Amino acid sequence: MPIEVRKAGLATTTQDYGRNGYYDVGIPPSGALDQYAYAVGNLLVGNPADAAALECTYMGPELAFSHDSVVAVSGAAMPPRVNGEPRPLWESFPVKAGDVLDFGFVTDGARGYIAVAGGVQVPPVLGSRSTYAVAGLGGVDGRRIADGDVLETGMGVAGQPGRSLPEDLRPALGNEVEVRVVMGLYDHLLAPAGRKNFLDSTWTLTPVADRVGFRYTGAELEMIERTPPFGAGQDPSNIVDAPYPIGSIQIPGGVEPIILHRDAVSAGGYMMVGTVISCDLDIVAQSAPNTKTRFVEVSIDEALSARNGYQQRLRRAMTLFAE
Repeated sequence: MPIEVRKAGLATTTQDYGRNGYYDVGIPPSGALDQYAYAVGNLLVGNPADAAALECTYMGPELAFSHDSVVAVSGAAMPPRVNGEPRPLWESFPVKAGDVLDFGFVTDGARGYIAVAGGVQVPPVLGSRSTYAVAGLGGVDGRRIADGDVLETGMGVAGQPGRSLPEDLRPALGNEVEVRVVMGLYDHLLAPAGRKNFLDSTWTLTPVADRVGFRYTGAELEMIERTPPFGAGQDPSNIVDAPYPIGSIQIPGGVEPIILHRDAVSAGGYMMVGTVISCDLDIVAQSAPNTKTRFVEVSIDEALSARNGYQQRLRRAMTLFAE
């Protein structure tokens, strides 16, 4: 049952939980940048948490429905409208054949998720419907959706209108955030003052912020005096090539940290001073340019505890909407 894309929005892609298991051959996981908002959107409409949905950045699309369905919009404060009439966020609502869904201007956050009963049906590639546009994999022909595209949805799924996520399960959004990091593996290449400045400074997200990486500006970080390894290059942050975990933080030349996100390359020659803990990658995903960010050092045990709390919150939502 098709949905016509009348206006694609700024950067709208099909995403699911991700294409895991191929990072060792250079294919990143992709998938929703805000995994919690994406999963909850699906639960609200009655889909499995891992059904494919639309991720839209800063500006939502305009979609015309050819059939009755159920929709939920989660994530960024990007107010949905049906035929010009406001609809709630974090709540499933019905749409009728002939209805048009569009969006107002985003007022908080950066990425919204549009879940539709039955999920968005694009062909799986390497086990995922996620779009990795850098390599043209997955989604709609390996790219962002475009004006005039037709999206198919799953058949035989009635959907569940009227489901609402309780306020205490809705993540807070804002333009001042704290992001927890586990320091290493190369933070020893920062001078003590440089390491201190990294954690004590307030960083500002630049407009260079997409599915590959988020670049920040702020203090300049002093590095130790050293000769880069043979063949690594002359930038003081160069190392012999190493694998990059999702969430790793590079600081080329000691300025403008870059958080690598779910479409990032799998390895390279810049040192990693720390890694954002998995549950705070959603916070990064919802950061818009000019967001003020503080990096907070945590231990591995604290990171695991935070991940457990995050998973418990998602399980609460799953239990709440279990049929």
